[in-house]
Amino acid sequence: MALKMTSREVDGAAVLALHGRIVLGDGHRALCEKLKNLMSEGQKRIVLNLDHIEHIDGFGLGVLIAAHLSAKTQGVSLKLCHIGGKFQEVLELTKLATVFHVSTTEAVALASFSTAPDEHPTPLP
Repeated sequence: MALKMTSREVDGAAVLALHGRIVLGDGHRALCEKLKNLMSEGQKRIVLNLDHIEHIDGFGLGVLIAAHLSAKTQGVSLKLCHIGGKFQEVLELTKLATVFHVSTTEAVALASFSTAPDEHPTPLP
């Protein structure tokens, strides 16, 4: 299944719900463009809800890393939520769990925007 996105605003934050796969040649450009547009429009808080992601490959992981770096340089807080067990393992093995802010649920990710901005992300248990 190709990558599909739905977006909405919740308490001033943009929430992108992703469905399908984040892999080479499968709609990743649309995700990159959507994130770029949100940032250029001044959005400072973005949550990527990965609850319905069926598969992510190394290229897809690279897309998320690039999004994280772009967000960081623009002062945007980008958070991930509802990541699957296999993806969590990949983040832990690659030490990227310390780079991304990962929350168990969308509500937790949204609530975390009200915490101290210099708080470091913590891996899920």
